[in-house]
Amino acid sequence: MARYWLMKSEPGECSIDDALAAPQCTVPWTGVRNYQARNFMRDVMQVGDGVLFYHSSCPEPGIAGIARVASGTRPDPTQFDPKSPYVDAASKPDAPRWLLLDVQALRKTRLLGLPELRATPALAELVLLRRGNRLSITPVEAGHWALIVDELLAQATRL
Repeated sequence: MARYWLMKSEPGECSIDDALAAPQCTVPWTGVRNYQARNFMRDVMQVGDGVLFYHSSCPEPGIAGIARVASGTRPDPTQFDPKSPYVDAASKPDAPRWLLLDVQALRKTRLLGLPELRATPALAELVLLRRGNRLSITPVEAGHWALIVDELLAQATRL
């Protein structure tokens, strides 16, 4: 059964354009430092799951592309790199705390920003739109995925 996710990335670190320019359009999703997001990657996410590639912490946050989970998890090397902003001195190579998986960008979309998402009543329960949600990885219900991908993002191509 396919699952769907929204994964946030700061465009200055890895934008949808960066992912599309990477070899095989695939990038390691490094820097996840939230246990719930890590557990989604470790316990639930599977190769082939759909991903809404979301640009965050930027002037115009929003869904910028469609991707898929391209690998299982493995230790995130940035946790051991003292030069990385994601270093975690408490994490040890023999017992890594943080994981990553690969994400393959499939296509760039028009930017589907927060105001448009919030203005769509059928998306009221989208985890991204819940008050106080700051997770970098959130599940997306199949109905929300279909509405976003098949209707909202398809509107630009029909115009």
